[in-house]
Amino acid sequence: MQPLSRLAVEVAECRRCPRLVAWREQVGVEKRAAFSDQDYWAKGVPGFGDFAARLMVVGLAPAAHGANRTGRMFTGDRSGDWLFRALWRAGFANQPECVDRDDGLELRGAWVTSPVKCVPPENKPAASERAACRPFLEREFNALSELRVIVALGGIGFTAVSQHLDISPRPRFGHGVEVGLENKVDRDNKVDRDNKVVLIGSYHVSQLNTFTGRLTEPMLDAVFSRARVLCDAV
Repeated sequence: MQPLSRLAVEVAECRRCPRLVAWREQVGVEKRAAFSDQDYWAKGVPGFGDFAARLMVVGLAPAAHGANRTGRMFTGDRSGDWLFRALWRAGFANQPECVDRDDGLELRGAWVTSPVKCVPPENKPAASERAACRPFLEREFNALSELRVIVALGGIGFTAVSQHLDISPRPRFGHGVEVGLENKVDRDNKVDRDNKVVLIGSYHVSQLNTFTGRLTEPMLDAVFSRARVLCDAV
């Protein structure tokens, strides 16, 4: 089995964090009224996309009635609507819609994931829960051998990537912040001097940001247009 396919199975079956397991399953039983006739995924949500991705998009965690319902990151909620429209406009997706796992969405040269694989209460994972999930994200990094650009949505994703890549001094998060890395650790934990990676920060596509105008579609497009240029340049 392909490493990322194997990892997806492990993520879905993971029960390391009792609080997160209890919450994801509670949400899946209580449901939102609009989705009362649907079966919720209510398990760990793995990353998805192109196994040969040059771009990785890192969020925070599955949304309670989005990915925790559909089983695919950023799928079935307004945050995903924003993200996949931007990826489509930048040529990383075959369509702008993200309704469910069977909607025909395919990512081209991109991988979408999160540092926390289960929906946390109030969108606030504990430090111990982030640590428990860290090996999953590390395995995704190591499996994506063509990776060249990472777009981190929000401060937690930005910090998780910075920690994994051992960036020192630790860069400060901000929208459009760009950190050029001279190398990254490959799947054998050896430094590959020719495998350069660029980290770009972006405000998260949460409704808190999009409804208030803190993040606009032109701002998001600018981030992914830059990612497109960087992916095509190497």
